[in-house]
Amino acid sequence: MTQAHRLLAGLLAAGALLTTGCAQSVDPLERLGRKAAKQVTPGAGAPGAAHLRWGLARPLAAAPKPPARRLSAPPVVHRVPTRDKVVFLTFDERAARDQRFVRMAGELKLPVSVFHTARHPDLRTLSYEGQRAEICGHHEVRLFRPPHGAYNEDTLRAAADCGVRAVVLGREYADGEQLRPGEIVRADARTAARLLRRIEEQGYAVARLEDYV
Repeated sequence: MTQAHRLLAGLLAAGALLTTGCAQSVDPLERLGRKAAKQVTPGAGAPGAAHLRWGLARPLAAAPKPPARRLSAPPVVHRVPTRDKVVFLTFDERAARDQRFVRMAGELKLPVSVFHTARHPDLRTLSYEGQRAEICGHHEVRLFRPPHGAYNEDTLRAAADCGVRAVVLGREYADGEQLRPGEIVRADARTAARLLRRIEEQGYAVARLEDYV
């Protein structure tokens, strides 16, 4: 088990992480065991002061109760159609190798989504069969993000055949931009703390993507 897998499994056990994406990247994280949670080392100080350690003026707002039923998602989701003042944070698997990010997500109990693939190929260069093999892998995939945001009709067909509910894209967030309800933000582990401060300043909560889609 690699260090990245142990850290991901630790967050999964702590309930802070939703792992989605192409199944061939790693062994199913659910099988890695809750002992890996010990890899997520809490920072110094009282638990209630976690927000202060990460530069937040106050604890992040709690997400509202999710809809009773998930949305009937279109094949490609750029933004969740909701009036709830929530945003959804998504990262690629490199976030699992950033121990500072892993510690922050664990301490703040952030419901972030991490997407991963086996080799990060441009799926458009593969046949339908190759895309299906890349997406289906060895365990269930409900939400999928194509590497580099590149996809075609074969991607959508292969994803549907693999049981994927929706292909998730979203957008990169730039400092100073106004967030919108239901925004799916493609975030960078290195700038996650700064993004959380913007979320706090604009009065948003971070919600779990899979609760809505």
